[in-house]
Amino acid sequence: MGRDSPLQDLGAYRLPAEWNSGVPLLIQALWTGLAQPLVASALPGDGWRRNLLRAFGARLGRGGTCRPRFRVKFPWRLVVGDHCWLGEASWIDNPAPVVIGDRVCISQGAYLCTGNHDYRSVDFDLRLGPIQIDSDAWICAHCVVAPGTRVGAAAVVSLGSVASGVIAPGAIVAGNPAVVVGWR
Repeated sequence: MGRDSPLQDLGAYRLPAEWNSGVPLLIQALWTGLAQPLVASALPGDGWRRNLLRAFGARLGRGGTCRPRFRVKFPWRLVVGDHCWLGEASWIDNPAPVVIGDRVCISQGAYLCTGNHDYRSVDFDLRLGPIQIDSDAWICAHCVVAPGTRVGAAAVVSLGSVASGVIAPGAIVAGNPAVVVGWR
């Protein structure tokens, strides 16, 4: 490349001094080594998944479903309203909080990501942004929701879209980056 200095030095990366996983190391190890693989398994059933998530601090509302192969990094940073659908193989990668309203559908293969790295920083600094998905929204299959995104009530993030920023209530967005293509 002909550069005298690297654009990024992954060997220099360190978690920020203020970083805190939110739970003691033992709880994090039990989640990562034992409970998370069970929740993310293809084993049938829903109630036991929800109970296991609750045991590790997830706040889940009444009703709803948690499909096989659902993944969440830190259940203690997850709030889900009543009657929500957590789709098969969806992944909530949440070093920052994720708050989901009532009657929200997170379809199969969707990826909600609250952490990223600063591409302008040689040290690859961690950047976090919570995600909020308001009631009656639908995150369609294989979507990506970026750190710091708020999806308004009754909005739809269409199949395979990449959403970031603020999605207006009732908007139907599509594409990469997602743009408004209609209204619900």
